[in-house]
Amino acid sequence: MSRISIIIEREYLERVKKKSFIFTTILMPVLMLALMAMPALIIANVDSSVTTLLVVDNNGLIADKLTDTPEVKFLTRESLTVDSALARTDVDGVLVIPHGIIDSRRSSLQLFSNGPSSYTAENAISTQIDKIIENERLKHYNIADLDSILAEVKSSVAISAVRNDRESGEDEIISSGVSYGIGIGMSFVLYMFLLIYGQMVMTSIIEEKGNRVLEVVVSSVKPMQLMMGKIIGVALVAVTQMVLWGILLGIMSAWVLPAIIPAESMADITALRAGNLDAMSSAESIDMVNVLASLTQVGNILGLIGMMTLFLVLGFLIYSSIFAAIGSAVDNIQDASQMTSFAVFPIIFGLIFALIAAADPMGHIAFWASLFPLTAPMVMVARIPFGIPAWEIWLSLALLVTGFIAMVWTAGKIYRIGIFMYGKKPSVKEILRWISYK
Repeated sequence: MSRISIIIEREYLERVKKKSFIFTTILMPVLMLALMAMPALIIANVDSSVTTLLVVDNNGLIADKLTDTPEVKFLTRESLTVDSALARTDVDGVLVIPHGIIDSRRSSLQLFSNGPSSYTAENAISTQIDKIIENERLKHYNIADLDSILAEVKSSVAISAVRNDRESGEDEIISSGVSYGIGIGMSFVLYMFLLIYGQMVMTSIIEEKGNRVLEVVVSSVKPMQLMMGKIIGVALVAVTQMVLWGILLGIMSAWVLPAIIPAESMADITALRAGNLDAMSSAESIDMVNVLASLTQVGNILGLIGMMTLFLVLGFLIYSSIFAAIGSAVDNIQDASQMTSFAVFPIIFGLIFALIAAADPMGHIAFWASLFPLTAPMVMVARIPFGIPAWEIWLSLALLVTGFIAMVWTAGKIYRIGIFMYGKKPSVKEILRWISYK
């Protein structure tokens, strides 16, 4: 076994055998799904508080039309003044509707609350009163049977986007909204992986440098071999975690979701894949059907996981080289925290550009940011779900490989000198001078 492979094996096994790795790999996806589902379950099964309001309608046309909701209960009294209403202690608050609110464009309601005001209650109040005011204003036009007319003319148009630049396939069912969500999610995953595992490389080097282990190790291997062994070993840990997540997602997509999705929804998914929107049960649910259809496409999910893993590896190799150079140049974590901005800021910019790319995947910013090696990993995975041209993906990968080679060469120059420097935090100018040493 070669020396570098021994280092890779040691770095890999040391981290994979930890309980924290097992927890984050297996339990974290389940925990994330539970956290996303928990708010909906709580709202559905836990009774929300009801706000009882005494209504003072100075306009005289709104109070009688208010109906109780799960959030708000309205109490109306004729000839009730604001002062007498505020003196009541058996209600949660007083809602005052001003004169001329129907004709005015700038008037507002007043809510006198006897305790903390609820956002859901305020939203329920404003929504209902807006509807009442709109109906009162429409009455001025003297249109008979207006509610029936509005119900008949109401429209809900769904967009079924079909790619005209290539043959239709299963991937065509993914709408722009679904692609946006997937792209943003993948970018955030890469953002976290690059930061967490990159700093893991830096911390390992600082610790081994502090206890003088590196001085013993470099007597048997070259500094470049040691640095590459650490980088590749940690990269394999990230790949292992990504592959296991891909397997879990594939199992959920192939067997779990089809088993729990209602038969009516599965019929809608089949109709959507066949391009027969008329056969769907409800046009208003097309966005949800798009989401479910994309989540049950095993091939599409595994393909996205594969591309994300590829960009993760190349992006990690670049950024871990920067973190390794920083770790070798300092003696402690405190000094390193002041220099990590050279690695952290490009990652943050990459995430920002990824948000822009997900909103406009064919824009100029998205295109060039997906080619620049320091931002390409996050930006390109945000664009891939939209089905961008393959040549852009391959060009981005080629530039990432080129960037990795250049960054490893530069980091190796810093690493071979930095691991022997103690007691002094070097300046940026001094670190740049190390690169020119032969």
